[in-house]
Amino acid sequence: MPSLSDLTRTFARIGLLSFGGPAAQIALMHRTLVDEKKWVTEQEYLSALSFCMLLPGPEAMQLATWSGWRLHGTVGGLIAGLLFVAPGALVVLALAATYAAFGQLPLVGALFTGVQAAVVVIVIEALLRVSRRALKSRAGYMLAVLAFAALFLFNLPFPVVILAAALYGWATTTATATDLPPPPRAAHTARTVALWLAIWLAPLGLLVLQGGLLADIGLFFSKLAMLTFGGAYAVLAWMAQEVVQTKGWLSLREMIDALGMAETTPGPLILVTEFVAYLAAHKQGGWPLGLAAAAVTLWMTFAPCFLWIFAGAPWLARLTAMPRLAGALSAIMAAVVGVIANLSLWFALHVFFAQVSTTRFGPLHLSLPDPASLNAGQTGIALLCGVLLLRMHWPLAAVLGIAALAGAAISLV
Repeated sequence: MPSLSDLTRTFARIGLLSFGGPAAQIALMHRTLVDEKKWVTEQEYLSALSFCMLLPGPEAMQLATWSGWRLHGTVGGLIAGLLFVAPGALVVLALAATYAAFGQLPLVGALFTGVQAAVVVIVIEALLRVSRRALKSRAGYMLAVLAFAALFLFNLPFPVVILAAALYGWATTTATATDLPPPPRAAHTARTVALWLAIWLAPLGLLVLQGGLLADIGLFFSKLAMLTFGGAYAVLAWMAQEVVQTKGWLSLREMIDALGMAETTPGPLILVTEFVAYLAAHKQGGWPLGLAAAAVTLWMTFAPCFLWIFAGAPWLARLTAMPRLAGALSAIMAAVVGVIANLSLWFALHVFFAQVSTTRFGPLHLSLPDPASLNAGQTGIALLCGVLLLRMHWPLAAVLGIAALAGAAISLV
């Protein structure tokens, strides 16, 4: 077993290098922990990955927390999880503060015009990547189509779609569990759950008693933390709809810019919530309230991750041997493909067209763009980014840089 100092140095390095989304982050940890350090066996790592995919929240951060817990108990889990998140959180905070201070300048606005077009392509790439992993049967394709229709055509709530998919997967899995390992001590699990529920929810209770924007932010992002199955892209459309249309905290352009920012930083993509919270609070109380909102959001987003891991890790062998649970996860992942497809189309309509109206036909809610409002510049930038990212496989940072420069050039012309 490594010493705590070795563990700290290793996860500090992982946190600084964790660019590229969960697939790249999981691969980086596998190479470091399994291949190079040999601190974790291949079978342990894969079982833990399956377990983390069953949980709400960022699976790569939770896998890092499990790895630290496996090596040095709760202290190791805290070190690994916090170091995985901290570098990206600091970078996102700096970017949010800079954006809030200078985002309205013409040159900055022109740069982000190109970034917004690139974000559409990035989400499409995520759709292709997830679909290759999740759609393995006719039932999976049908779930993806139904999830897309439920969100885009009928405007059903995102939690309802995910719950329906989970119930379908659970009910249609016929295999039964065999040779289940014995469960750990229930009393220990109960104490762990009680402790981490208090750590997570006690600050939220104090905020709710005070009221105001911080309480609203805490409640919203706590609810979001419970629903983030299948990666951050799965909840982005729902989060954007709530933040932009329902709560009015951000404009749609600011929301898309926030995603572009989060794509360029280390750490989990769900750190986009920190950016959103800072901007929303900055508008009402400047940078002091923005800092407080960012801290509240990070707490409400990541404290539950420690709860899931520290309470559930002793149950890992038993949970990953349950076929019905695996069936529920498989159905959720198939539905997530439809969710990300909805996000892709929703972003594309609002980036490429200046005017998008919603038309209702009974239960149907159709978003229809005005063809005359097509933004040819952003459409061209998106096509360029599509070639660079999807066909030529350029690094994401390079594609975003070219998109930003193209947006500035078009604005100057």
